[in-house]
Amino acid sequence: MATLEPLATQLVNYTSHKRDHSGGDKSKHSVSYTLSRTQAVVVEYEKDEHTDMFQIGRSSETPIDFVVTDTLPGSQRVPGQTQVAQSTISRFSCRICVERSPPYTARIYAAGFDQHNHIFLGEKASKWYNQRDEIDGLTTNGVLLTHPRGQFAGKDCRPGKWREVSVRGGIYSLRETRSVPSKSQKVDSESNILMDGTLIDLCGATLIWRSQKGLEQAPQIHQLEEYIEQINAARPQCPVGLTTLMLPKRSDKIDKSRQPYVYLACGHVHGSHSWKGDQNSTTRTCPMCLKEGPFVQVQVGRETSIYTDTHPLTHIFTPCAHLTSEKTARYWSSVVIPYGCQGFRAMCPYCATYLSPMDSATKANGYIKLIFQDNTEF
Repeated sequence: MATLEPLATQLVNYTSHKRDHSGGDKSKHSVSYTLSRTQAVVVEYEKDEHTDMFQIGRSSETPIDFVVTDTLPGSQRVPGQTQVAQSTISRFSCRICVERSPPYTARIYAAGFDQHNHIFLGEKASKWYNQRDEIDGLTTNGVLLTHPRGQFAGKDCRPGKWREVSVRGGIYSLRETRSVPSKSQKVDSESNILMDGTLIDLCGATLIWRSQKGLEQAPQIHQLEEYIEQINAARPQCPVGLTTLMLPKRSDKIDKSRQPYVYLACGHVHGSHSWKGDQNSTTRTCPMCLKEGPFVQVQVGRETSIYTDTHPLTHIFTPCAHLTSEKTARYWSSVVIPYGCQGFRAMCPYCATYLSPMDSATKANGYIKLIFQDNTEF
C-alpha cells in the first residue's frame, strides 16, 4: 500500500464512557499518543503516492505483510515446538516505507498500523515533543537497529552501534533498559534509512536488511554447492576410521559414517568414531593433537544473505559448527545481538546459537578454521 504521511494533529478529550481512539474519521490512518486517561494527541496520516509501506509484526492479521516469530537459540529448541509460551515481539512491530523511484530509499519506523488503521501508544509509553513541536514516542520493547560501518560486503566492514528508532523515525541511543518509560539522547548523525546489512531487532527476532545490489554480490546457491563439491573432490579422510568424508549438498543423503565431524578445540576434521572409549562423552580428545573439547557434526551455512563475501568455505562457528567463509565468520563473531532486557551476545547467524567466548590460544572469538587430513596443521 502507499506510504502514509502525517497530515494533522488534534487534541482529543476522552469521556469515561466512550473512547474514540481514532479521534475522527475511522477510514483514515492515525496515531494516538495517550497523555492521560482523559486526553490524547492524535496524528492523522494521508497517503503518499510516491512510496510503499510494508509492515512487520507477530500478528497474522491482514495489515502485516511479514509475520515474524521468536527466534530461539539452537541449543534451546524443542522438536515440534515453533513458538515460545509468551512472545516479546509486538503484534504490529514496525513499518518500512520504500520510495517507488530510484534509488528506492527505505526508511523504518517503530510500530505498525492495526486492522483499524491505528497505532496506539499508552499512557506509560515514552512520548515527547521534538524541536518542530511534533509529538513522537517509543514502543514498549522498542525497535532497535544498527547500521554496518562501511559496505556490508566490503573489505573493512565493521558492526555499528545499536540505536532505537521512534514512531516518527527519529534515531536515539539505547534506553537504560529495553522497556524503561523514558527516551535517551537523540543521535542526529544517524538516520532511519536502511543500508545493506542493517540489522533490525524486534525484541525476540533480529532481521537483516539486504539491498538488491548487495544480494547480487552475495554467493548464489550454486556457488555454495561448487565449494562443497571442491571439498568433497579432495576426498578428505577420517584419520581414525580411514573412511572418505563427504559434505552433503541440498539433495544428498549421506551415510552417518561419512558425515564430517570436528573437534572444536583444534579444528581437526574426523568421521564419527570412538577413541579411548570417549564416544559418549561431551568432552573428547582429538587423536591428532590431543586437545580436549566438544566433537560436533559439521553443517553448511546455506543462507546466502548472511555471507559477506564469495570466498571458499573454510571456517566454522563454534559451538554449532556451521560452515562458512573466513570473512563471514570474522564479521558475525564481532556482531552482538540484543537478548533479554539489556543483554548483548554474539550469535551464529544461521541458527542463533550463542558463540563461544574468545579462545586465549587461538584468539578466535566464536569461530575456528577446519583442518582436514590432507591439510594437517599443528
